[in-house]
Amino acid sequence: METKALVNGRLILEDREVKGGALLFNERIISCTTEEEARACADEVIDAKGAYICPGLVDIHIHGYLGADVSDADEAGIRTIAEGIIKNGVTSFLPTTMTVSWDILEKVFSQLRGMMRRGETEKGAEILGCHAEGPFINPSKKGAQAEEAILPPDADKVLPYADVIRMITYAPEMEGGDVFTVRLKQESNIVLSIGHTGANFDQATRALQLGADHFTHTFNAMTPLMHRDPGAVGAALTTDAYCELIADTFHVNAGLFRLMHRVKGNHLVLITDCVRAGGLKDGEYTLGGQPIFVKGIQCRLKDGTIAGSVLKLNEAVRNLRDYASIPMWEAVRAASLNPAQSIRAADRKGSLRAGKDADIVLMDDDCRVLSVYGMGRCKYTA
Repeated sequence: METKALVNGRLILEDREVKGGALLFNERIISCTTEEEARACADEVIDAKGAYICPGLVDIHIHGYLGADVSDADEAGIRTIAEGIIKNGVTSFLPTTMTVSWDILEKVFSQLRGMMRRGETEKGAEILGCHAEGPFINPSKKGAQAEEAILPPDADKVLPYADVIRMITYAPEMEGGDVFTVRLKQESNIVLSIGHTGANFDQATRALQLGADHFTHTFNAMTPLMHRDPGAVGAALTTDAYCELIADTFHVNAGLFRLMHRVKGNHLVLITDCVRAGGLKDGEYTLGGQPIFVKGIQCRLKDGTIAGSVLKLNEAVRNLRDYASIPMWEAVRAASLNPAQSIRAADRKGSLRAGKDADIVLMDDDCRVLSVYGMGRCKYTA
């Protein structure tokens, strides 16, 4: 592959913003260097025209987009999602399942395994594995998940798919939760994420001690922070666990974004939790076989229960930056390097460090995506 240089932009690095530099890359990042050196080494010079030059965004919790849903068990739908979210700056993702029947989940896991081996999302975001949100959750905190499909924690069901399941959301307080945690920690590299949980502070803390290190959509579908019973939220905020945040200003009040950033730092992970209605107009759709109703940024079941989002990850970056009053590089990191680190993928993804995959996004001041490169190839231009 020819060597390319991005010049005349603002480089978003892991710990700072650099003006006046240049990015040299082929299928991998070669270096962040001077414009003069980049022009001398490159076969092609690309003028960023003052835009932010960011690492590709990584969405580790997304159910659907443009009418497709991961739990449909349809490979064409997965490709639709991958090719749709690339336009939002997402260069890699974890297709995320709902709590549906185990037979359907097994079909999805097998499909994703094959797609990853064949590299079937060449035109879109790269699949890094699957995030299984359930089915081992607490019925009392099921949210928009289907109660009839909830199962008790069972490592024997999960381990045959340990090569494709990158993360699993579960309720550790359910019967068998301790054994499940220990076995997955010892026998796989699956990230254990606490979510849809009725765990109290002690139960959540115990799960972290046994091997969990992540919380799914923090604040939502978990026991709240109270001064005498800190709940799962208390465990999330007072430990080094990674914490997901749906920064759409609806799931979590924007007034808490600054607190989350201050408390969690590099362990704050922006996600979308986007459903099939993402990228489409308001109306009635489905999620996990249940009807949902979308109006603006709100997605709800008929009874009013919140049911996922239509958030785009570049919009989450803008919201965190603006409402938490933080520099652009810190907001981008929460949607790139932090999620990559949380799923043990930071050796390849999440930053513009030399040697990593050349996943690059150009964004304007309002975080609108201008162009996207995946492994050094231009995959989208606005």
